[in-house]
Amino acid sequence: MKAVQFTTHGDRDVIEYTEVPTPDPDRDEALVDVKAAALNHLDVWTRRGLPGLDLDLPHTPGSDMAGVVEAVGADVTRFEPGDRVALLAGVGSHGFDGDGADGTSDGDDGSDGDGAGGGSASPRRDDPTLTPGFHVIGEHTPGVHAEYAAVPAANLAPVPEGVEWDVAGSAALVFGTAWRMLTHRADVAPGEHVLVHGASGGVGHAAVQIAAHAGCEVYATASSPEKLDHAAACGADHAIDYTAESFPDRIAAMTDGRGVDVVVDHVGEATYEGSLRSLRKGGRLVTCGATTGGNPDADLRRVFWNQLSVIGSTMATPEQAETVLDLVWDGTVEPRIRERLPMSDAARAHELIEDREGFGKVVVIPDSEL
Repeated sequence: MKAVQFTTHGDRDVIEYTEVPTPDPDRDEALVDVKAAALNHLDVWTRRGLPGLDLDLPHTPGSDMAGVVEAVGADVTRFEPGDRVALLAGVGSHGFDGDGADGTSDGDDGSDGDGAGGGSASPRRDDPTLTPGFHVIGEHTPGVHAEYAAVPAANLAPVPEGVEWDVAGSAALVFGTAWRMLTHRADVAPGEHVLVHGASGGVGHAAVQIAAHAGCEVYATASSPEKLDHAAACGADHAIDYTAESFPDRIAAMTDGRGVDVVVDHVGEATYEGSLRSLRKGGRLVTCGATTGGNPDADLRRVFWNQLSVIGSTMATPEQAETVLDLVWDGTVEPRIRERLPMSDAARAHELIEDREGFGKVVVIPDSEL
C-alpha cells in the first residue's frame, strides 16, 4: 500500500508518498480502508520535530481519517468488516511515556485538575485524556495518512450512511477538541460572550459553530475580510481583522468596556496578553495549543486582580467526541473544506496549513480512491 511518510524531520521536502507494508491489525485493532483524511497543524509540528518527542522513523503522520473496516482483530466485537468509521485520535494508556513538551496536544502528568499531579494520585477513571500515558495517534505513534490504517477499535466512531467521506474524515479532532474546550472546560452558558481566535483554522471554525450552537454571542478574529466572511457564515456575530486593528481594543469598544466571558485561544504567545485584556472580571481563557509559542508573559497581576481563570484543554474523551459528532452527522455543525487533494500531494496540503491559506480543513484522499 501507499502511505505519507517522512524519514527525517524538516521542511516539506522530507514528505514522501511511498510504498509500505499493509499493516496487520492486532487483537484489539481494526484495519480501515481509508477513504478520506484531514490535516491538522499538529501534522506540521510533528514533521518539523517537537521538543521531547522521540519518534520512530520513518513516521506516517495523520490524526484524522474515515473509511471502511477491512478486517478486525480477534478481540474486537464492536465493529465488523464493512462498517463505516471515523478515527478518534486520543488514546488513554498508563504505559505510554510521553511528556507533551511541545505545547500542542500534550500528555498529562496524572493530575486530575485539583492539584494532585506527578503520578501521585490515580487519574480520573472516566477521562482518558487525564491518564499519565495519554497520547495521540499520528503525533506520538504512527498516523493514518495512508491507504490502510490499523488502529485500536476503541478509537473508532460509527459513521452513518449518507455522511460524505470528506466530512467524516475531517471532523473528529477539531470538533472534539472545541467541544471539550467550550462545554466541559469553560462551561459556556447561553448568552455569554465568547471570543474565538483563528476562526479560519480547524479548531477555530469548529469553536465558532459550537459557541453559536450553545446560544453565545460570538466574536471571531481572522486575518482577512474573506476569512471573516466565512466566520460569519459559521455563526460569528462580530468579526475582527486582527491585522487591521487591536482586537482587545475592539472587544472593549463592542462590550462597553466589560469584556467577554470566555476566550478560546489556541494561538499562544501572539494573542495571550490581548486575550487576558479582552476578558471581563472573572472571565475564562481556555487554551488547547500554542502555535506561535508556548511561553508568553504570564501577566499574573492581571490574572489575580481580575480573578481570571486560565484553563488548559486537550483533545476529548470518546463520549465527548461522539456527542459532537452526532451534531456533525445531522448537519447542525460542519467542517468547512478548504481544499481536497490527492494524498500524493501531501506536501502541498502541509503548505496550505503552514501558510494559513483559505478557511477550514484540508483533506487528502488516497490516490487509489481518486
